[in-house]
Amino acid sequence: MTETTHQQTPAAPHGDGAGTRSPEYRLAQNALRGLRQDLFQDPFAYRPLPPRRTDGPFVRRLPGPLRQAAQHLPHAVVAGAALLALCVGAVSGGLPGGDVPALLSGLLCALPIVATLVRPIGAFWLSLAVTPVIAVINGSGWDWPWMPGAFICHLTVLVVVALRTRPRTAAWMWVLTAAYAFLSDVFFGGSYYYTNSGPMMVTSAFALLVVSLWHVRHTAQQEVTAQQTVTAHERSRRTALEERTTIARELHDVVAHHMSVVAIQAEAAPYRVENPPPELERAFATIRENAVAALTELRRILGVVRAEDYEAPDAPQPTLADLDALLVNVRGAGLDVEKAVTGAVRELPQGVELSAYRIVQEALSNSLRHAPGASARVEIGYVLGGLGLRVVNGPAPEPNLVKPARHPATTPEGGLRPHPSMGAGHGITGMRERVTMLNGEMTAGPTGDGGYEVAVFLPVATADEGDA
Repeated sequence: MTETTHQQTPAAPHGDGAGTRSPEYRLAQNALRGLRQDLFQDPFAYRPLPPRRTDGPFVRRLPGPLRQAAQHLPHAVVAGAALLALCVGAVSGGLPGGDVPALLSGLLCALPIVATLVRPIGAFWLSLAVTPVIAVINGSGWDWPWMPGAFICHLTVLVVVALRTRPRTAAWMWVLTAAYAFLSDVFFGGSYYYTNSGPMMVTSAFALLVVSLWHVRHTAQQEVTAQQTVTAHERSRRTALEERTTIARELHDVVAHHMSVVAIQAEAAPYRVENPPPELERAFATIRENAVAALTELRRILGVVRAEDYEAPDAPQPTLADLDALLVNVRGAGLDVEKAVTGAVRELPQGVELSAYRIVQEALSNSLRHAPGASARVEIGYVLGGLGLRVVNGPAPEPNLVKPARHPATTPEGGLRPHPSMGAGHGITGMRERVTMLNGEMTAGPTGDGGYEVAVFLPVATADEGDA
């Protein structure tokens, strides 16, 4: 312990010195870091001025050609300011139209303004650099340190660069401009009649203050818009969740209640008849099994609808391996169905297995409703690249073909024959939605003998395709 304390003691003063530096020192350090990032780090980087947006409240009401031209309105304003600085600089530099120094002075006044369109930070440094050159070209007797053309040039550059950057950059440009004005007045202002550093600093301060306030307001508007978007999204999600909860509650109160009554009545019905026939007991047992299965599926669907973060139950979803149990259940309901499997049976993705099972289930349910007493055939083909399904049923038998010895409402096996039903019309739609979700193909329609056929192909990527 003594050795450890002795080793850690020398490092303490260094850490304490770094941690106990005054807030003023840290503020100055952060300020200098901001100055380096804003004005000294890659100052001549190429940053072209983007076109103006045309979705504003005024611009979007303009005709098409004017709206397109309005995109370049900022460029036109900057070009106009450059032309003004060129004219003022040429006039202040000598006689207009023939004096070479006057033309050179005007070009130097316009060049930094034009540079703000492509290299804004470099334009600021260029404006500071050409200011003494313009003063030398014009000679003594004019304002110092900014000649009239240079005054317009530098003030325009400050405003344009501040609009294109941020308030911190504007503050640093004003500070450097003030430092330049102070040094110019102290060392070189004695030979001139008048110094305009004061007007430059006051005018630029007001201009940059207005630009900074615009930046602050624009940033606040963007934050408010973003917050409103997030709030609207959350409100929409909450509304959708409330609607889903309402739907789930209605389904539970109506459908689940009636299905529970059906299951209870089907279980109790055989005990209300003295010596019920076996086929009647089987029929009621089938009704109860279907009602319980429907309640289980409904409970799972209610969980999905009720909340977004619903976790699926641990019970596995049905697959093609459970198809035999489905066929036994359907046969008990009165549909004579057979199954044929071709190809090498293999395990398929869970989504394909579940969709295939549901498609067969819905097709057989449609056969029970629309063609009672008919026979059906389920064909499953395992092929390279996918799974083929075909469920076809024959036409419903004519009523006069039923033997008189048997009640018309019974099947040859003694089960109860369901009555024809038009259904709700959503079975085929649901099958198509499942097939479309898996990028498969489906055809459904009547056959030549009066039956109905559903053919589906569900693509399944092979191992080689998945690796590729």
